[in-house]
Amino acid sequence: MEKVINIDSVSEFNANNNHKTMHPLVTVLDYSKANPRDWGEVDSIRFNYGLYSVILKDIVCGDMRYGRYHYDYQAGTLVFYAPGQFVCMDNPKVVYQPMGFGLLFHPDFLIGTHLAKSIHQYKFFSYQTNEALHLSEDERALILDILAKIEFELKQPIDKHSKKLIASNIELFLDYCQRFYDRQFITRDVAHRGILERFEENLNAYFHSDKPQIIGLPSVAYFADELNLSSNYFGDLVKKETGQSAKDYILFKTISIAKEKIFENDKTVNEIAYELGFKYPQHFTRLFKQKVGMSPMEFRGLN
Repeated sequence: MEKVINIDSVSEFNANNNHKTMHPLVTVLDYSKANPRDWGEVDSIRFNYGLYSVILKDIVCGDMRYGRYHYDYQAGTLVFYAPGQFVCMDNPKVVYQPMGFGLLFHPDFLIGTHLAKSIHQYKFFSYQTNEALHLSEDERALILDILAKIEFELKQPIDKHSKKLIASNIELFLDYCQRFYDRQFITRDVAHRGILERFEENLNAYFHSDKPQIIGLPSVAYFADELNLSSNYFGDLVKKETGQSAKDYILFKTISIAKEKIFENDKTVNEIAYELGFKYPQHFTRLFKQKVGMSPMEFRGLN
């Protein structure tokens, strides 16, 4: 049996976690103040998010899952959720005491702030699986310090400075999270190289199968799914490791395969275009000329 919990209201969420609502659209939580959780006889819990939420959990309370895959989640990691997302907890402990901290804010809070324009730049809100942010002790201390500053502002009487200061501190919090993710891409370099090797293998296998004719040109989303990663996390990983976007990397590979086919067989340009997954040969010819500087037939003439 699955239990569904909708997280749409700051005040309701505060009430469920034994916290006073100091601002109707923003809250900072210390989960140790919440009552022990007893989910009863349920196999999983589905949380539907209508708020932006960042959670630093200090206890593993179940297997956190987004879609088909489980988070790389353990005590002391940060996870991020955006409005419209959902996350499931499989095998919830029957009774446990929540521990950790949280920052939740309603999308309406962003209206009229600089953060409203930049929130979509924080792509980790769309990271889905195996992608939690693992903090060092110093990073954790910094994160908690910024949360304390936000909480301080929430406790003050609302004045003309309140919204700007709260929004600025949330933005600072997210900027540091972005920096820490950049650090994580580096410290997990060995694991990421393994992912890139698998990506290259999958890309080669794709073009040596009938998938281009069945599915079409390979997409970033396709390979991200094959590697159990979100498209955003996969794209960021490829960019940081290769200097190219994942889309450009795939296009480069497509053109490389096209060059081989043009040189190595006597098929027409149209036949090669269809083999690569192009619906319309003229699109292939246009892309090839854009990337190579000459048409496929001109390139063939060089041989």
